[in-house]
Amino acid sequence: MIERITSGGPWEDQIGYSRAVLAGDHAFVSGCTSTVDGEVVHVGDPYQQTRTAIEIALWSLERLGLGREHVVRTRMYVTDAAFSSDVGRAHSEFFREVRPAASMLVVAGLIDPRQLVEIEIDAYRGAS
Repeated sequence: MIERITSGGPWEDQIGYSRAVLAGDHAFVSGCTSTVDGEVVHVGDPYQQTRTAIEIALWSLERLGLGREHVVRTRMYVTDAAFSSDVGRAHSEFFREVRPAASMLVVAGLIDPRQLVEIEIDAYRGAS
């Protein structure tokens, strides 16, 4: 069984994707940024943008019946390597105890130039 959820974000309908998909025991959260109600928040602050993006991703998992303890992989896309400490600090605040597999990649840019970071999360709800 596959379950899809939407957050009502501005690009979901335009591009044609779900905020998160649960396929059996595996959950996949699409890239989350610090866009709230269609507006980028915390402009210029990679730490707060990361916190907001992770909060949106975890909210999506909760709608599927999963929590941060189910997270097995995260991907952090940053627009400048200089943001790595701030992004890593925010990530650690959420996942220090969970310790998912993680990647941080520097990218040329995101869909809105005010966005400094995008987060993807994969989770697994099977027996540990």
